Amino acid sequence: MTEARRGLPLHSQMLIGFAVGLLAGLAVHATAGADAGWVQWLTGNVTGPLGQVFLRLLFMLVLPLLFAALVTGVAEMGDIASLGRTGLRTLLFTVIVTAVAVGIGLFWVNLFQPGEGLDPALAQRLLQENAGGAASIVESSPKSVGGPEFFLEMIPRNVVQAAAENQVVAVMVFSVFIGIGLVMTRSPATDRLQEAVQGLLEIIMTLLQLVLKIAPLAVAALMFNLAALFGWELLERLAAYVGVVLLALATHMFVVYPLLLRFLGGRSPVWFFRGAQPALVVAFSTASSNATLPTAMAVAETRLKLPRRISRFVLTVGATANQNGTALFEGVTVLFLAQVFLAEPLTVGQQATVMLVSILGGIGTAGVPAGSLPVVALILGMVGVPPEGIALILGVDRLLDMCRTTLNVAGDLVAATVVSRGEPEDVAADAAADDPDGTGRPLREGV
Repeated sequence: MTEARRGLPLHSQMLIGFAVGLLAGLAVHATAGADAGWVQWLTGNVTGPLGQVFLRLLFMLVLPLLFAALVTGVAEMGDIASLGRTGLRTLLFTVIVTAVAVGIGLFWVNLFQPGEGLDPALAQRLLQENAGGAASIVESSPKSVGGPEFFLEMIPRNVVQAAAENQVVAVMVFSVFIGIGLVMTRSPATDRLQEAVQGLLEIIMTLLQLVLKIAPLAVAALMFNLAALFGWELLERLAAYVGVVLLALATHMFVVYPLLLRFLGGRSPVWFFRGAQPALVVAFSTASSNATLPTAMAVAETRLKLPRRISRFVLTVGATANQNGTALFEGVTVLFLAQVFLAEPLTVGQQATVMLVSILGGIGTAGVPAGSLPVVALILGMVGVPPEGIALILGVDRLLDMCRTTLNVAGDLVAATVVSRGEPEDVAADAAADDPDGTGRPLREGV
């Protein structure tokens, strides 16, 4: 995923595209101004369409990506039957900690309001520049997110019709039921079906890699448009958004995870982060939970000394289903864009819906770079925010993707540590965990 043309890693190309587009756009805004004829032609006929191609390709993959990822993620929990309480503990841990992560994100974004203060005229102009990129999501999104009708609409009468009308949430619910059915029904035929869905997921992930090949150009084009047409005012709001996301991620990483390790896992956070360091470095550099999985498994077994049967199950499921950072990012991004584009703030009921769908999206998001962007787009449509507004955050998404992937992988290892506590193999592992580097100094005393 990180290899690209000319030998530069993809993230380096995206950072270069970000910088080039930003600097060129600011220079144009300062010299010619947004109303110059050639600037309007360039943004309307060259850079604007290029960014729209990237957005449309992402939106095109929404339904098959979520269907395959959700079915596969739930079906992989079929090991619950053989692992007994381990599977149930993993599932409960995933749901509860992901909910805490989204709650932290919503708290900070409501406190600091990073999207407030932008001129409404600029916001509407931004939407016009990106109009049509997610039209199908806008047209099929629910009219409201409260009351019994909303929850009834989550259950499709006809899943084929729901897919044709791009009713994403209904398709997600159907996907969860298919995954549950695969868990409960074990036969050669269902095994083949699960393999087929897994194959579909691999195909979609390959296509996503192809789409990401044009990401550096698309990021450069989108940042040029933003800077050339809107100048510093919009960029200040974008910087505030990045700060809130990083603050929320840091709160979950350095407050929630240490508390979980100390009180539920019985381990020192210092010991944990020291042992998990190689996996966290790989996660940050690749921005892919799937790419980090082999390293995470090796870290769990050789450095954290967790039982192999527990760690492999938890980490395999977690690479798809336990994405705390992704769910947190989705919640913050939706509220930020709502603050930018909506005259009225989202209601408590709407924010509860954002939390619910973000948790579900954390389960159904592919563990690859930019895999959460389609989920953000569908949540935006649900709460009445134009999904094409997602173009605003694409220029800074790579940095945030690297950070939230690091949180995701750390969360998987924390889950494996907590779930492993009390398992028979842990008796032998405890001694090794107390002295993993052979120094004779216990690492589980103190923080």
